[in-house]
Amino acid sequence: MNTESNRAKLRELIAEVDNRKVDKLMQGAVDLHVHSGPSIMERQVDHFEAVEQAAQAGMRGILFKDHHYSVAPFLPIMERLLGHHGVSMFGGLVLNNTTGGFDPYVVDSQLKHGGKIIWMPTAQSANHIRSSFRKSRLATNVQLRPPKLLTVLDDKGDIIDSIKEILDSIAEFDAILSSGHLHVWEIWKLFEEAKARGVKKLIVNHPMYGLHFTYDDIREMAEFGALIEQSACLYVDSRFNVYEPHKLAEHIRAAGVENSSIGSDLGQVDNPTPVEGMRQAIKLCLASGFTEGEIKLLVRDNPSRLVGLPIPDNAGQ
Repeated sequence: MNTESNRAKLRELIAEVDNRKVDKLMQGAVDLHVHSGPSIMERQVDHFEAVEQAAQAGMRGILFKDHHYSVAPFLPIMERLLGHHGVSMFGGLVLNNTTGGFDPYVVDSQLKHGGKIIWMPTAQSANHIRSSFRKSRLATNVQLRPPKLLTVLDDKGDIIDSIKEILDSIAEFDAILSSGHLHVWEIWKLFEEAKARGVKKLIVNHPMYGLHFTYDDIREMAEFGALIEQSACLYVDSRFNVYEPHKLAEHIRAAGVENSSIGSDLGQVDNPTPVEGMRQAIKLCLASGFTEGEIKLLVRDNPSRLVGLPIPDNAGQ
C-alpha cells in the first residue's frame, strides 16, 4: 500500500474530468457520513459550516456522525438557524462506551429526539480495537478511559438481549441500522436478527476497510437488502487514502450501483472537506466509466431513499 502513489494515480486519472459535470452531479446530493465538529476529535469544519458548504454546492442533505455524541437533539435549533439553506439535516447515535454502549434507554431517548440512525460501535468495537493494535485512525484530542471492547454477540455467537431491545426500538421508529465497525461475522448475525424484528433500513459503512468483507460478502449483503456505502476518503486525495483509484469501481460493482452509495466520511483536519471529497469521488466515478445516471444513484437517489427524502422525477437519469 503506497498512499502517495495512489494519490498521484488519482490526480492523473481525474485531471481531465469536466468540472461542469461534477457541478451538475452535486445538485441534490446527500452525504450520509459527515464528520464535522465540535468534537473531541480534530475537525476542520463545524456543523454550521458543513451545512453552508453543502448548500453552496447544491446538495440536498447531510447526516452528521460523531463517534462520541449525537447531534440529533440539536437539529431543531440548527433548522431554525440554517433551514433557509434548504439542506436537510440528520443525526443519530454511535453505540460506543462514551454514549452508553448497548443501553436501550439511551437509544430510545435518542430516537425520540429525532435520531435517524443508530450506528453499532466504531472506535470501541472489539473488532476495531483488535484491528488497530499499532495505530487507531480514530485518535482523539484527549485521553479517554480505556475502552470496554463491545460486541453484539455472546460467547455462543448469539445476539445479546440488550441489542434485541435496541433493534426493536429501531424497528418501531423506522430508523436506520448501521453496521458501525463490527466484524463481518457479527454484522451478518446482527442484520439477520434485525430483519426478523422488523428493521427495514440497513447500511454497511466501508465494508472493505476494517470490517473484513470479501467481494462475495458485499454481493450477498446487498442481495440481503443492505445499502453498501463506500467512504470517499479511502479513495480520494486524503490522508486516509488506502486504495488505488480503480478499487472504488470494483467495490461498487461488487454490490451493484443500485445497492450502493458514496459518503464522504470526511471533516477531519488535513483532509478535503466533505464537499470536496464528494466532488473528487464523483470525478473518480466519471473517470472510471460510470454513467451520470449511475452516479446520481450513488450520491443522490440511494442515500435519499434511506433517509426518506423524496426522489426527483429524473431518478437514475
